[in-house]
Amino acid sequence: MSRNNEANIKKHNDKLHKAQDKAKKAAITRKEKLKAITKKFNESNNKA
Repeated sequence: MSRNNEANIKKHNDKLHKAQDKAKKAAITRKEKLKAITKKFNESNNKA
């Protein structure tokens, strides 16, 4: 029996896509946090 059967390929792809989605979500979250921090910083600078 080969290791590259359909079940193993599907399992690997699911794991891979889950990791990619997690990384993408983390990047989006970082960008949103950075936007919020930048906005808050700009607002505090305008008041001063």
